[in-house]
Amino acid sequence: MGLYLNPGNEEFRNAAIHSKIYVDKTEMIKFTNSQLFGEHKNICVSRPRRFGKSMAANMLVAYYSKGCDSKELFENFKIADDSSFKEHLNKYNVIHLNIQQFLGRTETIHEMLELLSRKVTRELKREFADVTYYEEDLVSVIEEIYAQTHSFFVFIIDEWDCIFRVKGEDTEAQKLYLNFLRDLLKNQPYCILAYMTGILPIKKYGEHSALNMFDEYSMTNQRELAEFTGFTEQEVQELCPQYDMSYDKMKQWYDGYDLKGIQIYNPRSVVMSLSGHDFDSYWTKTETYEALKKYIQMDMYNLKELVTRLIAGSSIEINPDKFQNDMTTFASADDVLTLLVHLGYLTYDFDTCTVHIPNQEVQKEFINCIEDGGWEPVMDAIRKSEELLAATIRGEEETVARMIENAHQENTSILAYNDENSLACVIALAYYSVKKNYVVYRELAGGKGFADMVFVPRKTTQTPAIVVELKWNQTAEAAITQIKRKQYVESLKDYRGEVILVGINYESKELKKDDYKKHSCKIERITMA
Repeated sequence: MGLYLNPGNEEFRNAAIHSKIYVDKTEMIKFTNSQLFGEHKNICVSRPRRFGKSMAANMLVAYYSKGCDSKELFENFKIADDSSFKEHLNKYNVIHLNIQQFLGRTETIHEMLELLSRKVTRELKREFADVTYYEEDLVSVIEEIYAQTHSFFVFIIDEWDCIFRVKGEDTEAQKLYLNFLRDLLKNQPYCILAYMTGILPIKKYGEHSALNMFDEYSMTNQRELAEFTGFTEQEVQELCPQYDMSYDKMKQWYDGYDLKGIQIYNPRSVVMSLSGHDFDSYWTKTETYEALKKYIQMDMYNLKELVTRLIAGSSIEINPDKFQNDMTTFASADDVLTLLVHLGYLTYDFDTCTVHIPNQEVQKEFINCIEDGGWEPVMDAIRKSEELLAATIRGEEETVARMIENAHQENTSILAYNDENSLACVIALAYYSVKKNYVVYRELAGGKGFADMVFVPRKTTQTPAIVVELKWNQTAEAAITQIKRKQYVESLKDYRGEVILVGINYESKELKKDDYKKHSCKIERITMA
């Protein structure tokens, strides 16, 4: 048993056995077993920080490594029931590398690769002392071992992409590193599985990648590994009662990562919330505030308007395929927003090709980043949103109309003024505070059409439901009439209680002098029995 060659199972044992909270993700091994020796044996999994990347890597090490006996460790986990469990358990030579550790001990990529090769080669020669070696480089040593002993190797590489984050501008060093990995892994008969994990997908250079043999599983498409990316809805539903915690609040704070239809919760935050028996920004505290602020404050690609729409609750269509998989090469807003998906600040809907802010924890971090630096109109609307909600519930039509009009006018520097989408965005900003006690829906199907906005009270609150309809160059009364005629309140389904109907109209054309660019509001109440 070595540090890099055939390590033991201590790291996974500590996480799975000695941790207070552990969610069984061992069925991922069933997937990696199915890829052994085959054309898809090279797997690159990218996830945000603290989404269980290292735990998954340590789990694979504990399962495959010949340096330990993990039968007892795994026997009570889900993978033990799979037919492939015993076939591959502790049967292979495993080389486990954490690239961040090597990078932190050297000054250059060349020095890092030399240190890595020397350390691993030393352990290989000690383990395979009877092999005759003709060259000293790492690849040649493994090739001789395979040629003379027919030994197979599994490569588990953690933090594989740290070089692209730490040395983002050094393209020559990046290419040197990619070529090293290509020579080590590509078309090598000794490699029966290569599992790499990091934050970023594999770096692209031009039309081709040095590591184009890898299948990618990223936050824009986790494919078969979606359920292993974080905690699933069912897993969180089972955990909350054990710790006497509200599932609805857990969902509000930490859910929202949509991976091809599977809802994923932030695992770090859920564990911390359950352990501390409260709800706070746990994952974002492990990230740097500047990491998000740097990108959303970029003065290009119309990012200010796009970020404002995201904060207001909108989804933004993007094309993630052009992203160069680094943190410095940007040619459009799509590239910046795609990076934020990989960092965990946005979630990507594969079917609609859109991004949005996933949950309350991340939403708070966006607000922290815009509290200054030219976002004052947005922040002013957000700060006044409690007052607007209270005025709406009290039925103060003139106050509501005036506050929305002010928010609309003040944000003309960021949002196009005479635009229906901008009005919807402003309304969402103006009612920002409803997110605390309401689930907010945009274009919600109900009755005979789609309601513009519906605010459904959370189970822990005693507030009325609200249905909002927007009109453009019509009347607020027409908006109320449409809510009734198209029976939008049917979108509330099982809700029982008071419903506030809010009609808002924006007059963008000059009908009368006093009406130009005016907002009007009509509020009515009904009761759903």
